[in-house]
Amino acid sequence: MSEEPTTGLAASAPRIAVAPRVARAARLRAVLQAVRPHQWLKNVLVLAAPGAAGTLLDPAVLARSGAAFVCFCLVASGTYLLNDAIDVEADRLHPRKRSRPVAAGLIGVGAAKVWGLALLAGGIGLALLVAFPLAVVLAVYVVVMQSYTLWLKNHAVIELAIVSSGFVLRAIAGGAATGVELSTWFLIVTSFASLFIIAGKRQAERLTLGTGATAHRRVLAEYPSGFLEMLGGIAAGVAIIAYCLWSLIGVEHGHLWFELSIIPFVLAMLRYALVAAHGRAGAPEDVFLSDRTLQVLGLLWAGAYAAGVYAG
Repeated sequence: MSEEPTTGLAASAPRIAVAPRVARAARLRAVLQAVRPHQWLKNVLVLAAPGAAGTLLDPAVLARSGAAFVCFCLVASGTYLLNDAIDVEADRLHPRKRSRPVAAGLIGVGAAKVWGLALLAGGIGLALLVAFPLAVVLAVYVVVMQSYTLWLKNHAVIELAIVSSGFVLRAIAGGAATGVELSTWFLIVTSFASLFIIAGKRQAERLTLGTGATAHRRVLAEYPSGFLEMLGGIAAGVAIIAYCLWSLIGVEHGHLWFELSIIPFVLAMLRYALVAAHGRAGAPEDVFLSDRTLQVLGLLWAGAYAAGVYAG
């Protein structure tokens, strides 16, 4: 009789010891999911400025570009966590976003804010070690994105410009980290291509969410039928014209390769427009990771442009 309690305690001891470890592992997995590593693909844009300038193969420039990529991953992930904490109720109305850890209750709102602030501090602190201008760009990104979450997301058209500015700031961060001067052509193409992508994202949200679209994102009610398609067409047109002018008259060497790069660039824009029209561009990073046609066109464009820069 005296051995039964001892045996019971011994049998339950491993479960008591293991349970906290399992809980911690589950929380860490939830945090890893919440920082959205699949969206770090967007941060590759920090390589755009040094790549366009032909300096990316310089070891020092490459190292600074890599550091800028890490900094933006930390800051962007911190921003995602803060946004999820603020938008938790709206995300629970979205068929895909409701599975995010904060909306699903896997991470508490308070914990998400703590993790978010820690990542922001880490990213900006690291940026200060790389280059002060990079830290400034990251700080601007944080302010702009938080302004969007707290206020600007409900202002039609302005919210599109704010979200697309996130892509532009990534490209500017690459120049800030490496000391590369950004051309006017570069900024025009990046800005309007980004606006085109975000217009496609909103268009896809309206198509996939249907009558629940405005419940999740109120501002969608302010866009009349056809407006987002028109805006996307205008943004794509400006980006394509600017890229053509940049390739034809805005460079000084490797003209043939730059001119050839126009073909995959235009085709990629048209392909993304088609994907958006079918309502499949709600998550742009997923489109670029899954659409084989876009990937092939992207590689062809990158190859032609790189040939113009490095072999011209």
